[in-house]
Amino acid sequence: MPPAPALRVEALTKRYREDRPPAVDGLDFVMPRGATWGLLGGNGAGKTTTIGMLLGLLVPTSGRIEALGHDMATDRFAALARMNFSSPYVALPHRLSVAENLRVYAHLYGVKQAERRIVELAEQLHLTDLLKRPAGELSAGQKTRVALAKALVNRPDLLLLDEPTASLDPDTGDWVRSWLERYRAETGCAILLASHNMAEVERLCDQVLMLKAGRAVDRGSPAELLARYGRDDMEEVFLDIARDRRPLLAPAPPPGDAAPPLPGEAAAPPPGQAAAPPPGQAAAPPRQGLAGAGAGTGGRDASA
Repeated sequence: MPPAPALRVEALTKRYREDRPPAVDGLDFVMPRGATWGLLGGNGAGKTTTIGMLLGLLVPTSGRIEALGHDMATDRFAALARMNFSSPYVALPHRLSVAENLRVYAHLYGVKQAERRIVELAEQLHLTDLLKRPAGELSAGQKTRVALAKALVNRPDLLLLDEPTASLDPDTGDWVRSWLERYRAETGCAILLASHNMAEVERLCDQVLMLKAGRAVDRGSPAELLARYGRDDMEEVFLDIARDRRPLLAPAPPPGDAAPPLPGEAAAPPPGQAAAPPPGQAAAPPRQGLAGAGAGTGGRDASA
């Protein structure tokens, strides 16, 4: 029997108040082991709430999460022992040294031979000279590497990353991305990445899940999304989705079926007839690279 996927999310919904729209609205996806997926969307799209529910920090209003084969509603501690999380926006205790911080998390995760693991991570992430320094005295790049070491201390099978290279200079950011690529290749760890760095997403991610107002509005590999929207980079795709511009190529339907409209959009016009922009919205600006887009496959539907 094949192993369970890294993540299985079914009809996941989170509503903070009954008189307001849900922060996450019926999210569905299945993320395989060993994959790197991007979770993208503007501010308020539901990324942080989604990650909070995946980590068991927030209780869903409805829906189901299965992480590494464990139901997060009934068996979350078995899953959490094999998961970890990193974000530059979550500070480690400033007065503790780097080694003390890593030691605390190693013990929380029940890591065997914790001191050996800390030394190993320090060597891999170039932290050896920083182990005795208080965490509050580190630079932004050093803090990011320490946060990554913390996230890897238990050798996770599933790693959730929130803006892993935020505030880093290009050289350090490239180093972190290269390290993550190598770590995934060596260990088979699945990585779910929330980022606003579109070049990072194009480089690291096998699949991208686009969120807007708590709903999945599109998905596909970076190459599929670029072809679908007729764009040259993911930043332009991000803007198209944020501004409700219709893709040039609709997601591929099942054989024999017509392609359904994307959430919040009208059905596609008849062949040869241009689609009119939504009321009150100007048509999208001319797009480049249409010949390359026409040669693309069009990607898969966001059945999420």
